[in-house]
Amino acid sequence: MVRAYVLIEMAAGHSRDMVNMLQGKSGIRSINRVTGPYDVIVELEAPDIEAVSEAVSENIHAVKGVLRTITCVCIG
Repeated sequence: MVRAYVLIEMAAGHSRDMVNMLQGKSGIRSINRVTGPYDVIVELEAPDIEAVSEAVSENIHAVKGVLRTITCVCIG
């Protein structure tokens, strides 16, 4: 299994929508609204790196209000 953290920058007022949209989705280990340069941090798990990429594209980039993401794949 591959684990990754996705740092998400959202347009103002959209971070709660992201959290609500991702709750209960397969592979999502945690979702947190945070302070600082990012608005939401998602921890996800998938069988391989391609599945991580698909999850980010389909479940995160597709949500209204997403401005930018950074995906940090765990290596240890």
